[in-house]
Amino acid sequence: MKNIKTIPVDVVETIRKADFVAKYYKPQRPVLIKNLTRDWPAYKKWNLTYIQSLAGDQVVPLYNNVPTKGHKKSVVPAKEMKLFDYIELLKSGPTELRMFFYNVLQKMPALTKDFEYPDIGLPFFKKLPVMFFGSKGGKVLAHYDMDLADLLHVHFHGTKKVTLFPPDQSKFLYKVPYTVHNLETIDMDAPDFETYPALRKATGISVEMKHGDALYMPSGYWHYITYEDAGFSITLRAFPRKPKRLAKLFSNLLFMRNFENIMRRIRGETWTDWKEEKVLKDVNKKYGS
Repeated sequence: MKNIKTIPVDVVETIRKADFVAKYYKPQRPVLIKNLTRDWPAYKKWNLTYIQSLAGDQVVPLYNNVPTKGHKKSVVPAKEMKLFDYIELLKSGPTELRMFFYNVLQKMPALTKDFEYPDIGLPFFKKLPVMFFGSKGGKVLAHYDMDLADLLHVHFHGTKKVTLFPPDQSKFLYKVPYTVHNLETIDMDAPDFETYPALRKATGISVEMKHGDALYMPSGYWHYITYEDAGFSITLRAFPRKPKRLAKLFSNLLFMRNFENIMRRIRGETWTDWKEEKVLKDVNKKYGS
């Protein structure tokens, strides 16, 4: 075995609200819905050039896959650039620079006229539609969302591949303590099973997303993303309502993230190196055989 085991995601052309709730939302199973956005103006209008035409002079933070070291916070922009120029960069060829969690409502409210919150049973939080941009060949580190929201993730302009992992697969993925991602030394496309043998026991769910496809990602699902072409996506969120999951959400946002950044500031690389060594040792001891 050279790759992590995967099974294909469920794919439907359309789905009724009752079926979505019964088959996917309540049991927390992902599904790719092909025709959910075909009536959105965004389906015909949205491409990189259209977004660029609305960019103006706004400057955006950009990120890469280089781990933050030393006494820096866990998530620090690699650089800033005008959005117009960044999209030019995406058009011209591969770049490691990505943009994520771009708040549409605040930064480009005109786009809110181009999409709608579909009535499929998800209790959407309508004040936080966010966008993600990436280049051809760009990769997003395997992670799950700290706010534990149920996500409707819609892709535009090109193709990208997503590998999902249910929460019960976390134990095999080498999750770094006090973060929501796995070891950044792992190549999820060509994993080193000698160094990370627990990955042999993981089973992911493979997804290929094309323009206009909508992917339902249940709360706490890991996702690893590779852009086949330069493109962008919008994510609509539905926050958890059950008390236990809400408590975990607030613990993540108020304690885990702040504790991680405090320890980084105090101990720097000593802290991050200790965590990485610990997770490698612990996971291999428990699941490596």
